Amino acid sequence: MLTPTPYLELEAVEVWLGPRRVFDDLSLQLHLGEHTVILGPNGSGKSSLIKLLSRELYPVVRPGSRLRIFGSETVNLWQLRGRIGLVSQDLQAGYVGRVPAADVVLSGFFGSVGIGRSQQPTLPQRQRVAELMEQLGLADLVERPYAQLSDGQRRRLLLARALVHNPEVLVLDEPTNGLDLQAKHQLLAILRQLAQSGTTLLLVTHQIEAILPEISRAVLLNQGRVVNDGPAAALLQDAPLSALFDTPLKVCTANGYRQVVPA
Repeated sequence: MLTPTPYLELEAVEVWLGPRRVFDDLSLQLHLGEHTVILGPNGSGKSSLIKLLSRELYPVVRPGSRLRIFGSETVNLWQLRGRIGLVSQDLQAGYVGRVPAADVVLSGFFGSVGIGRSQQPTLPQRQRVAELMEQLGLADLVERPYAQLSDGQRRRLLLARALVHNPEVLVLDEPTNGLDLQAKHQLLAILRQLAQSGTTLLLVTHQIEAILPEISRAVLLNQGRVVNDGPAAALLQDAPLSALFDTPLKVCTANGYRQVVPA
């Protein structure tokens, strides 16, 4: 049996966000080919974990502490953007209303928000954008200003942006937040196809209903600590979730998805 390849290794990591310590002595490994959910209540450190992976946050340098991404402690951001795609609420809020939809996707090649005058997309890049917009049901929105799009359309645009480099890992920060039922189900269906086609998914959420059937591992995070880590089938149950969210919950399942109701 092959040893799984880690794309993120945290060892005894301490992280501060301004005056607040987010993580103290956090250790965690995430592996290629293992679809994982990071689940926890608001304020548990989920977004900070994503920012460690995207290099927006850095841990305190101290003996015995280590952060490796794809096996290296030294990360080239341009290379990293080609291997890890990100869909986040912060990114969605960063685009101004007049940006054409196609430029949102194109900007993924440059790691920018929109396309500046100095950036000259190539023909292959434009062809890749057209392919992704067709694949995600966005082909008729190429020239539509960002402000005129629904939240569901914006989320799919950001997904297309994250996929321009065909990344090995796709990080999804609360991907279904604010979406109506149709948009949510459309997005989840696309994410399932990506999971089944070989893209490693890292889903970061507090919403149980957003957890895809393909997710095999659950990391339960609370107050900057991993309180449980193991098979999703074992941890996405009444007792672990009730303890995580500090409220009595009952898990109901249908078609591989889960919902929670008050116990």
